[in-house]
Amino acid sequence: MAEVDQQTITLTLPDGSERSYPAGTTGYDVAASIGAGLARAALAIKVGDTVQDLTRPIAEDADIAILTWDDKEGKETFWHSSAHLMAEALQELYPGIKFTIGPPIDQGFYYDIDPGEHQISSDDFPEIEDKMLDLARRDVDYDRREVTKDEAVAYYEDVGNEYKLELIEALDDGDITFYEQGEFTDLCRGPHIPSTGDIKAPKLLSVAGAYWRGDESNKQLTRIYGITFPKQKLLEEFLERRRLAKERDHRKLGKELDLFTFNAEKVGPGLPMWLPKGAQLRETLENFLKQEQLKAGYEPVVTPHIGRLDLYRTSGHYPYYKESQFPPMLFEGEDTEDEEEDGYLLKPMNCPHHTQIYDHDMHSYRDLPVRLAEFGTVYRFEQSGELGGLTRVRGFTQDDAHIFCTPDQVKGEFKSVIDLTLKVLSALSFDEFEAQISLRDPQQKEKYVGDNALWDQAEQAIREAVAEKGLEAREETGEAAFYGPKLDFMVADALGREWQLGTIQVDYNLPERFDLTYIDENDEKQRPVMIHRAPFGSLERFIGVLIEHCGGNFPTWLAPVQVQVIPVSDDFNAYAEEVASKLRAEDIRVKVDDKDETVGYKIRQAETSKVPYMLVVGGREAEAGTVAVRAHGSGEQDVIPAGDFVQQVTAEVEAAIG
Repeated sequence: MAEVDQQTITLTLPDGSERSYPAGTTGYDVAASIGAGLARAALAIKVGDTVQDLTRPIAEDADIAILTWDDKEGKETFWHSSAHLMAEALQELYPGIKFTIGPPIDQGFYYDIDPGEHQISSDDFPEIEDKMLDLARRDVDYDRREVTKDEAVAYYEDVGNEYKLELIEALDDGDITFYEQGEFTDLCRGPHIPSTGDIKAPKLLSVAGAYWRGDESNKQLTRIYGITFPKQKLLEEFLERRRLAKERDHRKLGKELDLFTFNAEKVGPGLPMWLPKGAQLRETLENFLKQEQLKAGYEPVVTPHIGRLDLYRTSGHYPYYKESQFPPMLFEGEDTEDEEEDGYLLKPMNCPHHTQIYDHDMHSYRDLPVRLAEFGTVYRFEQSGELGGLTRVRGFTQDDAHIFCTPDQVKGEFKSVIDLTLKVLSALSFDEFEAQISLRDPQQKEKYVGDNALWDQAEQAIREAVAEKGLEAREETGEAAFYGPKLDFMVADALGREWQLGTIQVDYNLPERFDLTYIDENDEKQRPVMIHRAPFGSLERFIGVLIEHCGGNFPTWLAPVQVQVIPVSDDFNAYAEEVASKLRAEDIRVKVDDKDETVGYKIRQAETSKVPYMLVVGGREAEAGTVAVRAHGSGEQDVIPAGDFVQQVTAEVEAAIG
């Protein structure tokens, strides 16, 4: 009798090559078959869209990728496992504490704990880190175990953890797993790295308060943040970047450079106020983009800071953003026909207002595209614990524009917006970025509004536009806005941190919800497509990132004060003003420092203020019509005719922004 062939599966690697393996092969088996080095470096495996443990069997054909430290999802798995390692250390050091959730984040991980009678502060970090290292060196496996719901409930009733019991209530029987390493057991879906021995360099970063499940009516827990690395050298590099980031913190520099201020007690938390220099910085950025928008055919509009609830109910913003909005201003004693609450809402988005401006006129296909642009201020009621300088605020201004076009125009308009976004990033020396196509999660379609076919059409239009512009783009499932897919620009700053700045979104849904139309060449009504775009995104957040990116050393075209004229004594104040007048005539922002101080003091003050150019003038300069030029950060002076300097700095600004 002929032997029956063992069932085989075909696994497709990221490079498109295919390999056959016995059914039930594990991720580790695949890594080892490719090379011993990859097997040593492997942290997890991605099977289709799912990241899983290297030890789990693969039962059927699939696209796979072995994940290492160099992969984002590899780092996430590493840091998730590190959260469990920290929890085991805490369990040994502080008996009786209760664990809630401990996820990975962009840079490391955290674990929320109920410390009970214990008090844990940053003073305890060295002891916890040492314990983590001791446990890691035992080199024990992270073991996955499937349990029934009854078993899970029994375990956490026995240890007295009401938080895990609450989480288990929402889980389905047959879909519950525990992970164990050493003496620690946790309710967790995984995945995890193979062993604690991969974790070589732990560092705890901070401790904070956090409400259980983010609800301020629940008990406040202790949140411990940390990060780990597979090599000590990587930790040292991280700590150096962190030190530089602290020096460049936009909150620190914003205060030193007199750019903005907050007054949480009298004005309110998360509501920045811009000082004269900061307002000049904002205005310069706005004017730069406004000029570019005019060249590209945009029309400026202005809309109110509030709108009726029904506007946002129609757009979907009110139900979808309700939890992060300021409470509505409701009408009292008025009944609407549909018995829904009526009133006004602080504007959470500009786009609903722009749909009404478009709808103000009847449009022919010959009128399209219509491009409406506004620096519009919007409001979100962020939780106080999540506010952070300019990068997370409650009132912020978006460089919003909305393009209404025909389906045939989508790709061309989308590519034009890409060009505009790239010009903005280039002018501000954001040279390293990655394009990200943010798609909906097909497993959670209930989170999104609109027809499936329109979503597919929008996602394909973005893919084609990106490809035709020659951009390399990664795709991220589940990162789309609730009303449409988008292209996000993930920008790396000078410290290697990644920020989502510019965004472009294709939207077939709002035109449908607001019944927007245009008349086509056959005199029939058609639905326009809406493109949302914001090269800066939030102006506040963009400026916060920019300050840290350049360390407050703004390019000359953007600096609030571009030139400081420093007379060596009162006798030369008049000549200093004469030089300043020539610069102002060319729209150069200049100040004369005529304070009764020494020249050295004035120079140090200008350096501290990070003014790009200082012009020192005295008797020789006044007699010859020259200036002694000192560039910021340079101790050298170059004496040149005042007129030549004016031409030089004007040319520098024009070259930077065209």
